[in-house]
Amino acid sequence: MRNIILFIRIYFTFIFFLFLMGLSLYLLFTYNKYHNAVYSEVANEITGKISTQYNNVSYYFYLKRTNDSLVKANERLYNMLRQDYSIPDTTNKISVDTLKVDSLTTYRRFLYMQAKVVRNSVSQPNNYIILHRGKNQGVQKDLGVIGTNSGVIGTVVEVSNNFSVVMSLLHSQSNISGRLKRGGETGTVIWDGQDRNILLLKDITKSAKINQGDTVITSGFSDKFPEGLPIGYVKDIINDKSSSTYTVRVQSAVNFETLQFGYVINNLQKEEPNELLKKVKSK
Repeated sequence: MRNIILFIRIYFTFIFFLFLMGLSLYLLFTYNKYHNAVYSEVANEITGKISTQYNNVSYYFYLKRTNDSLVKANERLYNMLRQDYSIPDTTNKISVDTLKVDSLTTYRRFLYMQAKVVRNSVSQPNNYIILHRGKNQGVQKDLGVIGTNSGVIGTVVEVSNNFSVVMSLLHSQSNISGRLKRGGETGTVIWDGQDRNILLLKDITKSAKINQGDTVITSGFSDKFPEGLPIGYVKDIINDKSSSTYTVRVQSAVNFETLQFGYVINNLQKEEPNELLKKVKSK
């Protein structure tokens, strides 16, 4: 208390000056219409700028929450896609419009499960991605993984209770079946370990008509990915005259350097054709 009194005594003149200045400005802006209008305009502008900056800061801190909600919404939408339901052929019933809506879950083929990327590498000869989703959340080995833009990321190779390891397309042993969307020619997509944004589509017949920018999609021959998911876009063609096929350089549809979320795809109908194939091979 003593220090406060001492402070006031030392700066009494300056404090009294500020008080009189404030009183003068109050009287000026209150009883003078012109000055009141100018004051209101300036005050509104300053307040508006402060509010804008505050909203920008608030928006930044709400981005993560918004992003999480969008990922969950996308998961629900993926699981509503018509092409992800596959009804088996039957000889005694070819009509499907009499099926109850609730019974469609029996014929679901692909189930999408969102997963947060917690670790990722892009600069190694063999790159892996770790997802925060494992056995307890329905993930198994050999499931396909795509990005939030539906672009192919890779395949699950190892699973623990709450995490899973994905072999990225940027891996020396990665190979998936790809198809040129325009012409339908099918080949194998690999990575040569050179450019982290470029994949190679091999074994494309030289009779194929290929243009820069053509889309390369999943062929549907694998039980890991539905048909038609984007793998990348044609950048250029390597024409080896000693070979009867083209090697197509493909710009990846996924930016592997900025991955934050992915979707694990579980093919719920893969066991039946696999078991059928095993029976044929065992004969």
